[in-house]
Amino acid sequence: MNTLVKAKNVKFDKDYLIILLEDERIIQTPLKWYKELENANLEDLEKWHFICGNTGIEWEELDCHLSIEAMLKSNANKVA
Repeated sequence: MNTLVKAKNVKFDKDYLIILLEDERIIQTPLKWYKELENANLEDLEKWHFICGNTGIEWEELDCHLSIEAMLKSNANKVA
C-alpha cells in the first residue's frame, strides 16, 4: 500500500500557501513561515513545480523546496 501524501495543486493568496492534496485534504500555511516565499512576488510564487512524484514542491528560481509530509507534520506541531 502506498502511503505517500501527494499534492495535486498549489494556490496562493496574499498571506497563505494552499496545497490541495490528492486525497482531497487541504494544507494552508502562512507564507511568512517560508522566508523565500514571503519575500517573493506573485509572479515568482507561481513558478512552482512538483518534485519527487508530487510529494514535494520546488521554486527553482527562489531556491525553495518543500516536502508535503514535512508541511503536514509542521502544521500538526503548530496546532498542538
